[in-house]
Amino acid sequence: MIFYFSGTGNSKWIAREISVVQHERLISIADEMTNPDAAFQYRLTDNEMIGFVFPVYSWAPPAIVMDFIDKIRFENFRNPYMFFVCTCGDEVGLTVDIIKKAAGKRGWSFNAGFSVIMPNNYVCLPGFDTDPKELEEKKLSEAVPAVGHINALLTARESDVFEYRKGSWPCFKSRIINPLFNKYQVTAKPFFATDSCISCGLCEKACPVHNIRVVDKPVWGEFCTSCLACYHVCPQQAVQYGKATRNKHQYFNQHH
Repeated sequence: MIFYFSGTGNSKWIAREISVVQHERLISIADEMTNPDAAFQYRLTDNEMIGFVFPVYSWAPPAIVMDFIDKIRFENFRNPYMFFVCTCGDEVGLTVDIIKKAAGKRGWSFNAGFSVIMPNNYVCLPGFDTDPKELEEKKLSEAVPAVGHINALLTARESDVFEYRKGSWPCFKSRIINPLFNKYQVTAKPFFATDSCISCGLCEKACPVHNIRVVDKPVWGEFCTSCLACYHVCPQQAVQYGKATRNKHQYFNQHH
């Protein structure tokens, strides 16, 4: 089974591509975490692999992914093949170390892990914006053979294979910046809709954690993951995050 979390569709696309080739069940982490009846108990079939696919948020796994890993339990767990794939705009920092440590606390061990460079979507801080269209298309094009390569390694059940780009100053980014990001940036409070909102409901539909309700305009709840799906999916670009997203651009994976 493959568990995935995705906001603007990059990780969902990769999770789906892997699930098709590997003939594995696809399970949304967001759906499980927002289901009041979820037991977080999963029974493995014989030879079933376990995979996690998620975006990198500020050089670490998203908090919702870490919380999910802490909650889940497996039946028929007989040292299955385990892997993860994280999507990133450029680099992952200590993401690999962090998720390996989380798995170790559960008594698990990953056989393989990968990062795949995908178009940037974070726009909520000064200096951050989506990629220029040419770079976006280049990243999407190069991601296709990258996922094919990952699928080949997974099919062969290759072990001790970890391919990723850590980047510069990983400890500072993942140990200092990421906790600050989780404390101050993962919040729906700055979100609002301008008068150009047409109440189409696309933001409500796109929110993976069902945190948006459209009445006349969208209203945000308190369970925000800062995935920015609402901002990027808005056809009027009416969804804004304070003043930070003013004159910024949008990106949404059309193949998710």
